[in-house]
Formats: sequence, structure tokens, C-alpha cells
Amino acid sequence: MTNSNLNPLCVDLDGTLIATDSLWESILVLLRQNFWLSFLLPIWLLKGKAYFKYQISQHSTLDIATLPYNQQVLDFLRQVKNRKLVLATAANQKIADAVAEHLQLFDEVIASDKQINMIGITKRDCIQQKFGTYSYIGDSKADIPILQAAQEAYLVTPSSFLQQQCQAKQIFSAPKATWKTWIKALRPHQWVKNVLIFLPLILAHQILDIARLFDIMLAFLAFSMMASAGYVLNDLLDLAADRVHPSKRKRPFASGKLPIQYGLPMFIILIIIGFFISLCWLSLDFTGILALYLLITMTYSFYLKKKLVVDVIVLAGLYTHRILAGGLAASVEVSSWLLAFSMFMFMSLALLKRYVELRHLTNKKKVRNRGYEIGDINMIANIGPTSGYLAILVFSLYISSEKVTTLYNSPFILWLTCPLLLYWITRIWFLANRQQMLDDPVQFALTDKISWLVVICSVILISLATVI
Repeated sequence: MTNSNLNPLCVDLDGTLIATDSLWESILVLLRQNFWLSFLLPIWLLKGKAYFKYQISQHSTLDIATLPYNQQVLDFLRQVKNRKLVLATAANQKIADAVAEHLQLFDEVIASDKQINMIGITKRDCIQQKFGTYSYIGDSKADIPILQAAQEAYLVTPSSFLQQQCQAKQIFSAPKATWKTWIKALRPHQWVKNVLIFLPLILAHQILDIARLFDIMLAFLAFSMMASAGYVLNDLLDLAADRVHPSKRKRPFASGKLPIQYGLPMFIILIIIGFFISLCWLSLDFTGILALYLLITMTYSFYLKKKLVVDVIVLAGLYTHRILAGGLAASVEVSSWLLAFSMFMFMSLALLKRYVELRHLTNKKKVRNRGYEIGDINMIANIGPTSGYLAILVFSLYISSEKVTTLYNSPFILWLTCPLLLYWITRIWFLANRQQMLDDPVQFALTDKISWLVVICSVILISLATVI
């Protein structure tokens, strides 16, 4: 029951009640749901910030339930439910009403409409006109006039400047971005995939060619920047899906630890660095294949990842793309045997990723933002290992080919790698079936001792086949 003797407590939304920005979230939803409408964004903005927010809210549907709410603020609001609670935000009325409906905490909502952007002095005047005296919970510089006029000021993760301007009755904390958070957003552990760029040079037995090795290292760096740009974009477009995932919800953007408004600048900077390296030190052919990689990853993020089977073929193709890029960077011919082996092997790993996602489903029938349903799990379990075994078949046929004799003194030693690969493929699928596999096979392989043992043994066997 609301106590009318207490002044109303007004609560900001963006950065206060939620650890993100609802406007940026809505823009990203718009990009994912209807990319072509993004070309209207500058036109809407020319008509004012309020109209801009209104149009975005009308053309996108934000998943309110998955937003990263500040638990400290929520707990506090539940403790003071006896007083009038008001959600006072610069977000559009549609979003504010949806949040209030979801939380069932607020008695009234003040928000922006088509003409009025409810921020700063405008919000303060509106609150004072409605209630006279009030208390306020805010987090940003824009809240300063509202906080200074409030009878009680509450701050959420305030800057030192904000604390100097406003005398806070209470301060709520929230996770802050550190340099580790920024690095984590780049997913540097995924750069291990780009080691495939070195493969053509290694298999051509020219790894000691310093000039070519230097080019390959630059190519690796350029691809790593592009890969990180793709991961940043993918994380921004997959926010709602990641937030309901048991492990992906901890990612920097999904958790709210890293402000999503920094995501697009990060994406652009990474692309610029990647192309700068390529254009300055590598060939135009390599730059072209780097640009193609970026185009494919963006198409995958916006569209192809939702398509049944197409998504795993594209993922396998991106691995093979790296091998082709390595050949171009080092001016080494890439064997068709290697390309076939890569396509089948990484098709198996891509299917493994989907299989693990399906195994982790509990009360849902479909993987969010993917084309797979729980009923597909047996089909994937059949195709996935088979694709891996086909890769090993390609490798065994390569060992029997005439070309191998020009590169290896003792090709028969290479046969010993076949049982190692058979063991590894079969084992990871068994682990996935037992739900002992991470949803990222690459991350699993990096932390799995047996996977490292298989790699080391394979490298030793290939070295022996070369020198003996």
C-alpha cells in the first residue's frame, strides 16, 4: 500500500534501473529485424531526438524481460514499495510502459513522446509540476538538475564529477568496465582459429622463409582484427539471445559491463586497423579476400546464422577461407586436399556447436535466433561425426596420393595420425552427448589436455615423416 505522506521516488531507466541504454538496444534490434530502415535514421534524427526515439520504438520490439536490470536498485525499490514509485525516463513511452508492466513496481510512468524529449531540465520541471517535492535515483550528467532539485538524491555508479555536484543519500554500485572487459569483448582466445593462416606455409615446408613468415604474421594480425570486429557485431546483434544463454549472458555487452554504445565504434576501429595492415604491407589480392571475409561475417551476423544448415556451411567455409588467405599472403599454392579436409572437419565442429546448444535447451523447443529445433538433435548427431570422419578419409587419400611423396620422405608415418584424429573426433562427440562439452569447441580444445596431446603427437608424426 502506498504511503501518501512520503514524497514520490522517481527512478531513471538507462544506466540506473538497467545496466544498458534502451535507445541503443532498440537501434540494434532495428538493424537486426529490418536493416533497410536504418537508412531512415538520419532523417528521423533531423526531426528531433524525441521523434527519433519515437520512430525507433515503433519499428522495433525490445525484449524487456532480458534487459540487464541492476539488482541492487531493484531490491531497494522492493523495500520501499510503500511509497509512490515513478519511472521517470528519457526513453520513449512505449519502452517505459513495457518496463513498468514487466516489473510491476511503478505507480506511474513519465517518459518521452513524439514531441517532448524527457531529459534534464525538461524532466525536472515535469516531475516538480506533478509532485512538487520528490526523490530521485539517477546516474548521469544529464540527471544533475533533477538530482540537485530532489529532496533525496540516490546515485548509481556515479562519476567523481557527479558525486561533487550532487550530495547522495545512497550510492548503488554496478559492475564497471576494466581493461580486461574490453579485451574480453574482442574474444582474443578465438584468434587461435587464425592459426590456420600459417597452415599453407607450414605444409609447403617453407616456414623458415623469414620474408614469407613475416607476411603470414601480418596476415594473422589483420584477420584477428577482422574476426574481433565480427564478434563485436555478432554480440551486439545477439544481445537478447545471449542474455538467456547460461554462459553467453556473461559476455561484456550482454551483461551490461560494457556500454553497448561503444560497440559500433569498436567495430569500425577494428576494421580500419585490419585494412590498414593489409593495404600497407600485404598484397591487394589478400586485401580482397580480407574484405570478402568481412562481408561474409556481416551477412552471417545479420541473416545467414538464422538459416538451417546454411549457417554451419558458412562457418566451415570461413575456416577454409582463412587457409586460402594464408596461401595468398605467403604466395603459396593451397592444395585441394587441404581445402577438402578443412571443409569437412570444420563442418563437424560447427555442427557440434549447434548440437551442444540443443542439448542445453530445457523448456524451449528451439534455439533462439537459430534455425534448429530440439527434434533436429538426432540428425545433427548423425551428420556431425560423419563429416569429421570424411575429413579423415580425405587425409588418408592424400597420404596415398603421388603429391605427398614430393613433400615427405616417409609418408607412411602420416598414417599414424589417422587413429589420433579418429579418436579426437569421436571423443568430443561423446563428451557433447554427455553434456560435458563447452558450447564453443575451440575454447574447449584450448583448455583440454587430451586435445593438446593429440596436436603435439600429430606435429611430431608429421615432423618425423618429413625428416626421416
